[in-house]
Amino acid sequence: MAVVLNKLAYARARELIKEDRVILDDRDDWSEHRPTAARENEYLADHGFAEYQRWYLGIDDEEGEETKARYKFPFGDFEKVHRCGVISAESRAAQYKYDDIEAAAAHLHGMLEAPHRSRPGRHAKRL
Repeated sequence: MAVVLNKLAYARARELIKEDRVILDDRDDWSEHRPTAARENEYLADHGFAEYQRWYLGIDDEEGEETKARYKFPFGDFEKVHRCGVISAESRAAQYKYDDIEAAAAHLHGMLEAPHRSRPGRHAKRL
């Protein structure tokens, strides 16, 4: 399997973080917060694969372009970036030795943990 960094998704995640469209949840919350298969299908029906792919840091170039199997390492809920999703992507990418995805997720993680995020008046929410 040849999984590579999805640069569109990485750029989108950085943009969302800069816009404070984030949930600063706990590391282990991803199993509860990640979109269900039904939610993925709903999002696909409403937005198509061009938008769907922007929520996944990895692309498996051996899978068909318009298949859910092509997109790996989700980081959000189709509205906001989830800290737990970024951490999960970072950890799993390291496990499978996808260095470019791991580095991108680590950068996003660092953006989420940056000191300026905790200033009063920020919209980010820690659950």
